[in-house]
Amino acid sequence: MPDTTLLIQMGVLLAFIGAFAGVLAGLLGVGGGIVLVPAFFYAFQTLGYEGPQLMQMCLATSLATIIVTSVRSVLSHNRKGAVDWAILRGWAPGIVIGAVLGMLVVAQLRSGTLQGIFGGLALVVGLYMGLGRSEWRLGAAMPTGLLRAVLSPAVGFLSVLMGIGGGSFGVPLMSLYATPIHRAVATAAGFGVLIAVPSVIGFLLVPMTVNPPPYTLGSVNLVAFGIVIAMTLITAPLGVRLAHAMDPRPLKRVFAVFLILVALNMIRKALGW
Repeated sequence: MPDTTLLIQMGVLLAFIGAFAGVLAGLLGVGGGIVLVPAFFYAFQTLGYEGPQLMQMCLATSLATIIVTSVRSVLSHNRKGAVDWAILRGWAPGIVIGAVLGMLVVAQLRSGTLQGIFGGLALVVGLYMGLGRSEWRLGAAMPTGLLRAVLSPAVGFLSVLMGIGGGSFGVPLMSLYATPIHRAVATAAGFGVLIAVPSVIGFLLVPMTVNPPPYTLGSVNLVAFGIVIAMTLITAPLGVRLAHAMDPRPLKRVFAVFLILVALNMIRKALGW
């Protein structure tokens, strides 16, 4: 049986992480994964669960939570007619292929390498979040043909490498191709389902063999999954209310700086500095 005191400490830490991720998701519209992965990593490391597969478990558990939050988000947005199903259908096969490839790559890599990859990609996301402009455009409509065949697997692949849903790459991509922001956010939630479901199925079959936290199935920690889902469902509406009561744009810049610092720290740790 796992140590009761350790389980309590784990539960408290995870509850704080879930609450924080939920508020940020509601307030800034950012996906929880971009917060959950580094938070999981530092929390489990603090609790003594270090090992070559720790980052793999953090990515897999984050993606498991995204299944629930993305399905809920898609259903909510669809009731308002905001989901662009034509984009979703056209991009679905490539995203799923990319997600499966991402899972297979993550399963072969160790924590240090995955930290470096997460840090590098999070740095790009943070810089775009802080410096990007809504008027930037790459085209007047979402790509089709060869360009879509290249970009759609890339979205799935890179998202799994970061343990995130469709928001961090999907929303900027759709915005750059002139998709209205509300439609982009709604459709990116659908991207999240396409990314998370196949990758999590794969991660459930990849066991964490070195020092797994209690109640870890494959590479997914069920305690973290359950607590974070419960807390985000409670606190995300609070974040939404705060977003309506204040201007979230300055806070988004502050979060971009925070994300850049987290990314740089991940890179530092990956390099052994």
